[in-house]
Amino acid sequence: MATLLLNQDINSTVSETKIHSLSQAFSWIIDWTWKKFPNPLIVGIAAIVLSSWFVRTPYKWVVYLLKWPLRIRGKRNISVGPSIDILEYANIEWKGDTRQAEKLRMAYEDIYLLHHIKHMRRIRGDNYCALRAVLFQIFSQGIPLPSWMKEQDITKLPENIFMHGCNWVQQYNFGPERYTGNNVFGKLRKCLELLQVQWMNFHGIKDQEKRTAMCIKLFSKQESEYKMFEAMKFLMLYTVFELHEGLKDGEDVPGFCSIFFARDSSPDPLSFMMNHLNQVGDTGGLEQIEMFLLGCTFQLKIRTFRLYKHGTEEYVTCYPQDCQREWHEILILTEDDRHYNIPITCE
Repeated sequence: MATLLLNQDINSTVSETKIHSLSQAFSWIIDWTWKKFPNPLIVGIAAIVLSSWFVRTPYKWVVYLLKWPLRIRGKRNISVGPSIDILEYANIEWKGDTRQAEKLRMAYEDIYLLHHIKHMRRIRGDNYCALRAVLFQIFSQGIPLPSWMKEQDITKLPENIFMHGCNWVQQYNFGPERYTGNNVFGKLRKCLELLQVQWMNFHGIKDQEKRTAMCIKLFSKQESEYKMFEAMKFLMLYTVFELHEGLKDGEDVPGFCSIFFARDSSPDPLSFMMNHLNQVGDTGGLEQIEMFLLGCTFQLKIRTFRLYKHGTEEYVTCYPQDCQREWHEILILTEDDRHYNIPITCE
């Protein structure tokens, strides 16, 4: 009983001390205000404002701290948006009378009327944008693995490149994550394994609606999607390595290679990795010539509506242009060759 009374006295003392300290602070501020501004009106306003703050502020912080875990828990990674009407999007996003706005509205109307595409999905416009748009289409359409990825264990490709004398692969960057040294092989192996498993899983789902729903769920998990994008990046690097070796041996290579390897910044795989690929996901996205490489790597015909090129021969471009007949086709659209969205041909 004595202990209980002692605890009550202590709690009472603490409360009184807090109230006393707040009262002292309040009195000091009022006294200082009166000395600086000897005007009853100003002092009265200050007293009202401060009394309101002293009473309400502690409770505001308590409410904020209680709600904070709920905000974190409810926060979702929305990287692929829902289906939206393509004309409605164009009229909202490109309202106005500028030449650019009118041109892009006409391009969207062309897609709607001539290509019979009524809806689209918006893609998060970060530096993984192109990879996200392409991979979402691959998974949602249930496209099978490329033949070359079926014929070998892709999780061993990083070590294979290293064994061919390419020790520079240890300088591979995972988006904003810098040089990882020997750890690069284990990290890449996990990324490649995740991409392969998910690709095969989606190919095995025959129901289109179920496939799309699961695809949206997967792309809401940021860590997983970033790992898959890094796997795609590495497979593009491996393709560059193979194409460069073929070029040195006098083999036939796709037409875009003449431009790709002619760049001062990518005459060989190492230069491509250091000057271009390591920036993808961090400070830059894929350039147009690298879209050709993306299609070549995954044996896809990436038909792209380049809306700002509406009315020219470049309005609809295929990456790559010399794709093979058995390659699957996917559709994407862009307003600037940097940010890509997904046109929906069917639900």
